[in-house]
Amino acid sequence: MFNSARRSLTAWYLLIIMLISIVFSLAFYHLSSRELERAIFRTQFRQLNPGAPLPDRFTISSSPRPQSLEDLERAKSQLISDLILLNIIIFIFAGAAGYFLAGRTLRPIKKMMDDQNTFITHASHELRTPIAVLRAQMEGGLLEKDISDKEARALIKSNLEELDTLQALSDDLLKLTKMQIINSKSEKTQLDIKEILLLSNNKVAPLAAAKKISIKVKPLPGKIIGDKKDLTELFVLLLENAIKYSPENTTIYVHVKKLRGHMEMWVKDQGVGISSHDATHIFDRFYRSEKTRATADGHGLGLSIAKRIVEDHKGSIEYKSSKKSAGSTFIVRLPHSSSTKNS
Repeated sequence: MFNSARRSLTAWYLLIIMLISIVFSLAFYHLSSRELERAIFRTQFRQLNPGAPLPDRFTISSSPRPQSLEDLERAKSQLISDLILLNIIIFIFAGAAGYFLAGRTLRPIKKMMDDQNTFITHASHELRTPIAVLRAQMEGGLLEKDISDKEARALIKSNLEELDTLQALSDDLLKLTKMQIINSKSEKTQLDIKEILLLSNNKVAPLAAAKKISIKVKPLPGKIIGDKKDLTELFVLLLENAIKYSPENTTIYVHVKKLRGHMEMWVKDQGVGISSHDATHIFDRFYRSEKTRATADGHGLGLSIAKRIVEDHKGSIEYKSSKKSAGSTFIVRLPHSSSTKNS
């Protein structure tokens, strides 16, 4: 499909360029022919009328010399040959340039379509698993001739857990798709980074308590421009990710650095860590390493959503591995309010 579109776009480029080239060639031939006729007339006039001034307007004599006509026809034929050769060269170079430019023009569209196809494939795969589990459980329950109240309740509870998984996945898919389509045109206001971090911490506190994980937040006072809901969700996602992949009785550290032009927020855990190979893909949608697949549930969308939120706030996010011990560190950089207003 891409190659077909590229050839079609190249043909349109080539058609437009050649139409322009032919029109200019015809105009050039017409003007050049007139100049050739005038030049030959001047030569002929001076030969027949030595010393006489040239008239303001002149045409070829009604009875010109045969040699003059031959020179004129020869010059016109040579001009036509040169213009044809020039148009052939333009055709070749325009075709090559048009093919190259068509590829450059369509490359972002191809990437978008490839990403969309990958997104649909991964989403379908992730949705298929809980649906298959639900179907298998329900069919198994129907095959039971005598099912007790306890077994029925266990089946319903299991089905609800799968439905929760489906709902969480569909919510994340809709959230990510919405961010990509409208680019999060929410109203941004001046916010206190300390308030955002403490609010995010409160939201994940029950999850951390369940695994006996301590979260130590050490924020510095600082103002940033952003959407309160989105930024709170950003740090909730990072804290949830840290909790999910951290063992029990560990600590997650959150601290802030105020640097020139931006605020830097660090979220550091003592979890399983990420290999150098996986680190290059962790912000890709649906990407999960084999290690994380074995240690926690998830769909690989959280960090993709986090990255979109950061990019919408004109910031950056990166992963930094710990060399001394296991664990992961995510560094978020957001412009503080003064630099945002000046930009």
